[in-house]
Amino acid sequence: MSINRRDFLKLTAASGILLASDVKPGQAATGKEMPPQAVGFLYDATLCIGCKSCMYNCKKYNTMPGGALYTEDGRNMNEWNGPEQIWDAPRDLTAKTLNIIKAYAEEGEQSFIKRHCMHCVDPGCVSACPVSAMQKDGKTGIVTYDADKCIGCRYCQVACPFNVPKFEWEEAFPQLRKCELCRHRLAEGDIPACCEFCPTGASIFGPVEELRKEAEMRLRLRTGSEYEYPVGTVDGAFKLPKKVDQYVNHIHGLEEVGGCQYLMLASVPFDKLGMPTLPKKSYASTSEGIQHVLYNKMIAPIVVFGVLAGAAFRSTKSERGERDE
Repeated sequence: MSINRRDFLKLTAASGILLASDVKPGQAATGKEMPPQAVGFLYDATLCIGCKSCMYNCKKYNTMPGGALYTEDGRNMNEWNGPEQIWDAPRDLTAKTLNIIKAYAEEGEQSFIKRHCMHCVDPGCVSACPVSAMQKDGKTGIVTYDADKCIGCRYCQVACPFNVPKFEWEEAFPQLRKCELCRHRLAEGDIPACCEFCPTGASIFGPVEELRKEAEMRLRLRTGSEYEYPVGTVDGAFKLPKKVDQYVNHIHGLEEVGGCQYLMLASVPFDKLGMPTLPKKSYASTSEGIQHVLYNKMIAPIVVFGVLAGAAFRSTKSERGERDE
C-alpha cells in the first residue's frame, strides 16, 4: 500500500475529526478574568500637549538609553548643555523606547496618541511564550518579562496584536523590551513615571475598575462644560480644571481582545490614530482552544502520530517490494 499526498491530507483531516469528536462544548479556553486588584493607565488624548515628558521620564526611570533630548554623540541633556541638543524622536516603539507620543493632524483634526504595552487581560504574548518568560501578575495584572527565561524566539512579537514587544537587535546578548508599568517603582510605593511627570493629567494611574468608571463618566460630560481632571492618579487630590472636548464615544482597551489595563479616550477615531481594529474575543483564547482540542491529555498527538507513522511505514515497505505479513 502506498500513500500519496492527497491520501495523506485526507488521513490527517480524518484524524482531526476523530480528535475533535472527543471534546465537549465549553472545554475550549474562553479567556481570562481581570485580577480584582488590577492596576493600569487611563490616557486622555484631549489633555495631551505632546510635551514628551512621559517619554523622557520613562527612559530615565527605566534606565533606558537616551532621553527626551540627547546630543549627536550620545550624551543626554543632563550631561551636556551645548547647542548640539536634538530631540530623541523615534518613529515608533523600539527596544530603547518603551513609551512614545505620536501626533496626528489631518482634515482639520488634531490629536496626540500615547503608545506602550496595553497589559491585556488575556495577553497573546503570554500565551505564545514557550518558556514563560512573559507572565501576567496574578494580583496586579501587569504583563512582565523575565530575561533569564527568555530564549529569544520572539513569538511574543508575532502574537501581540498591538505590535508592542521589541527585540534588541544590536546587542550581543539581546532581550525583549516592553513597558512593565514601572513595577519596580510600584514596589517602592511610587507610581509609573509617565503618570507622575505628566503635567496635564493626560496619563493617570490607578485601579482599572476606577479608571473605567472615570472614562465612562468623561464620556457623559457635556462638551464645553468645565471638569476638574485628576493629575497623577485617578483619585489624586491635585486637579486641573479644563473645558471638556468632544470625545469619540469609545473607550479603547475596554473590550478589545478581551480587554486591556490601558484605556484611552480621544476626540479623533482611534483607527486614524494608528490603533488597530480588533475583535472583542482575545486571540489567545482562540489559539488555546485549538491547542486544547489537539493536545487534550496528550492522547491526541499520540493517536495522530501512530496513524501517520503506520501509514508511512506501509508506504515505504511497499516501495521496497516487501510484502505485508
